[in-house]
Amino acid sequence: MKMLRIPLLMVGLLLCSQGFAATAQQDKMTTCNADATAKALKGDERKAFMSNCLKAQPAANDAKALTPQQEKMKTCNATAATQALTGEARKTFMSDCLKKK
Repeated sequence: MKMLRIPLLMVGLLLCSQGFAATAQQDKMTTCNADATAKALKGDERKAFMSNCLKAQPAANDAKALTPQQEKMKTCNATAATQALTGEARKTFMSDCLKKK
């Protein structure tokens, strides 16, 4: 029984420590809540503000930067869309576009 206590204690500590890490959504909720409190919003005004704040996209500095490959894919995809390419023509265009440097 004594041998079982230590592993159970370790598992319990691991599970508890994961609960303390804040997710991006929790961070956003904290920020929006602080902003609403600073503006002294109450009732429906607060609900509307919190809803809009939580739906808002992260600022540019918070967003992940795209890798060069993702940038190239985005550019090629936009070009293919403006040319209204579909099917095999789009597939060929995307292949050629992504191979270029």
